[in-house]
Amino acid sequence: MVRPPATLTRRQRRLRRGLRFARRLAVTAAVITAIVLADRAGLFGRRPIDDRAKYDGCTFRVVRVIDGDTLDIAIPDGSRDYTRIRLWGVDTPETVKPDTPVQHFGPEASAQTRQLTLDKDVTLQLDPAAKTRDNQDYRRLLAYVILPDGRMLNRLLIENGYGYADPRYDHQFAREFAALQDQAHAAGRGLWAQPDPDDLPYDLPSRLKTPAR
Repeated sequence: MVRPPATLTRRQRRLRRGLRFARRLAVTAAVITAIVLADRAGLFGRRPIDDRAKYDGCTFRVVRVIDGDTLDIAIPDGSRDYTRIRLWGVDTPETVKPDTPVQHFGPEASAQTRQLTLDKDVTLQLDPAAKTRDNQDYRRLLAYVILPDGRMLNRLLIENGYGYADPRYDHQFAREFAALQDQAHAAGRGLWAQPDPDDLPYDLPSRLKTPAR
């Protein structure tokens, strides 16, 4: 004799309905998240906003400082909920690069950038003639960062010996940054204050050469 199925109690029915609702809610949330990320990436036929239109001349809050020449601002970029900025034309000693020891004056450079920018509103300037992003591995936005008092962070770091003028790529301030580095070097400011030769970059001669116009 086949026994009829047991009748569910009211509590069991409510529990089942609650579980079904939770599953539907989780699936809906996952679908919405996927749609938002795809839309940000321009997968629905709408091209992502051009970097110059999105960032140039605009002001954003700095939410994280990675090291002396890299920071994050509070605006989504692709699938990320922030935009990572690489300072144009300045290279500070490494502190967080994988497989690279902390370099001479790196912590001081990071601390300086953190003091000047973290939780503050900064304005970005993109170079009018140069590219806006670095290599495919990082895809960081290349920018000049203007502090709340109007000074440029890139310029200050070189001028006060917290970083080097980066000679690898041409940009509108290349000659000025190289000259500021020469002055900081001659005055022994910051990282130029009697460093051990092993502390200095391997390409130091090119970093100390002022580009010709």
